[in-house]
Amino acid sequence: MPLDPAFVDDCPYGPEALLIDEIVEVDLAAGRVVASMPSHEDLPLTRSQKVHPTRHPRHVNGGLMVHMTGMLGFVHAYHVLGLRHRDGWIGYGARIHEARFLALAKPGTPLTLMAQALRNRRMKDSILTRYRFEFRQGDTLVYESEQTAMWMRVSDEEAG
Repeated sequence: MPLDPAFVDDCPYGPEALLIDEIVEVDLAAGRVVASMPSHEDLPLTRSQKVHPTRHPRHVNGGLMVHMTGMLGFVHAYHVLGLRHRDGWIGYGARIHEARFLALAKPGTPLTLMAQALRNRRMKDSILTRYRFEFRQGDTLVYESEQTAMWMRVSDEEAG
């Protein structure tokens, strides 16, 4: 499904940092979301690489992939958990339990990004979620991780 303008408007990052072009799947029962991310030479950080054809080919930067776990977490929070930034909800990465960069993602074929909620712990105004992420380029698994994020609802008075 194309990105809903209300979703893009609610995102705490601008469209240039959201970097997904389509939500491929939302499975409420499984707590899973899948999105598509273009892979091109003008991605942030990728465009700044000093390229060498054999020692350092142009690729999607690992730091950008970690950023995309946050963006995919936002997709999950919005579409599965029903949290809205405009209602005071915000999420922060709390811990990267493990992460593996398994192959270079080179410009060209889009990436398929998957986030699966493994556990949700709901408290009064917060939700602690442990995620499993898998990013693929075609059939190749390029990145996988397990991470925890904390979603918190903050009132305007508390935010200052």
